[in-house]
Amino acid sequence: MHRVAPHYSTLLTYEPGNYPNIVGDLAESWTVSEDQKTFTFKLRSGVRFHDGTVLTSEDVRASYERLRAPPEGVNSNRLPAFEQIDQITTPDPLTVVMTMKKVDASILDTFASPWNSIFSAARLAQNPAFPVRNVMGTGPFRFVEHVAGSHWVGERFDGYFRESQPYLDGFRAITMTPSAMVNALAGRQIMAEFRGFTPNERDRIVRGLGEDAQVHESSWMLHMIASFNTERPPFNDARVRRALSLAIDRWGGSASLSRISQLGAVGGLVRPGSVWSATPEEMQQWPGYGRDIAANRAEARRLLREAGHENLTFTLMNRNHQPYVTSGIFLIDQWRQIGVRAEHQQVELAAWYAAQGSGGFDVMVDSFTQFSDDPTNVLVKYVSFDKASVATARATDRELDRLFDVQAESTDPAERKRLLRQFETRAFEQAYAVPLLWWQRIVVMNKRVRGWSMAPTHMIYQDLRDVWLAPERS
Repeated sequence: MHRVAPHYSTLLTYEPGNYPNIVGDLAESWTVSEDQKTFTFKLRSGVRFHDGTVLTSEDVRASYERLRAPPEGVNSNRLPAFEQIDQITTPDPLTVVMTMKKVDASILDTFASPWNSIFSAARLAQNPAFPVRNVMGTGPFRFVEHVAGSHWVGERFDGYFRESQPYLDGFRAITMTPSAMVNALAGRQIMAEFRGFTPNERDRIVRGLGEDAQVHESSWMLHMIASFNTERPPFNDARVRRALSLAIDRWGGSASLSRISQLGAVGGLVRPGSVWSATPEEMQQWPGYGRDIAANRAEARRLLREAGHENLTFTLMNRNHQPYVTSGIFLIDQWRQIGVRAEHQQVELAAWYAAQGSGGFDVMVDSFTQFSDDPTNVLVKYVSFDKASVATARATDRELDRLFDVQAESTDPAERKRLLRQFETRAFEQAYAVPLLWWQRIVVMNKRVRGWSMAPTHMIYQDLRDVWLAPERS
């Protein structure tokens, strides 16, 4: 995302510095029908692709058709988000009409997704897989080169539709390990890293940069999860899953782990502190969230005895990367408190993704992140596997699916929040996949970097159009 975003535009976007307010990007304006099923977008005129061709409504239509109905050989991870689009029409070169099958309360967030790059319809007609190996959009920077394992370079696109932007002549993204990145930033060899650091890394960089350091901190729309493979016994038994969730001291873990890692707040299925999140008092009613950890673990042991798995052993699949490793070590220690033994299997990212996709695991240290706090965007991780492939636990729960669909169609925020609490309550009772802790986002950069917006997600504000550099101090 951080490398590709500068090269593309989207239909809508999040207003810089004012998340979650949505504004137009390629869309100059839009209207919504009274029944909230028809969205009419008026596009900016004179927008040009980096090859000089003029963007029209056909480019938007072709890009969204590729998302919602990908041609053979093209995979669309966004397909579930756009299944509710009934048709896309283009009455004229600057008008796009999206007609929905049903009301979708989250659709504007979906249209503002940073993943929905607008491609050239002509290029897609020639080769549906064109964007896989070619970077050509209408964004503020033109693609220059990518050397695998080394760097990625973009240069200012003088034909960008926002007058006087971008401010930078170009950018260079360097590939390096986390430790090398910390050293490079502290040593002024690079100027920014936009994803996030641990508290210890933050402090080290600040010591290196001194008064030239700037630090941004926020809660993060990213959480660590223990996902149980419900297709494998004994994890097809809710008592076993719930027992393993009950054994986790989330409140104590948050206090300790937040000092040494990116793991932070206790939360449910939506980001703590967002308008949709449960209060601490509401959370404490869920299995595994009560503050009396001794009582929780006594109930966990009882459930394991009842299920016939007092001496449970299994393998915990994990990424060999922080804070995943820290999460795995913490979970194994927590489960040891109730007599459960887990072997910690740490693998490279490719193997972790392969196991996630194939179901080749017992229990997995999993994670999920999104670009928006809207419940429809985040609850998809916890619906039935046949409804969303990101639901790693591979469970089938039609009541969760029903609650998901009903909240998605509700335009009353209070009603959606009530349905969200019902969804969370059932999800924690069944415990197919349970949150461990939410991450804390800590971004450190050189003070010369100006104009960048902090947000509770690392997926937005990455096109660099507003970024500029202050002069070096003499």
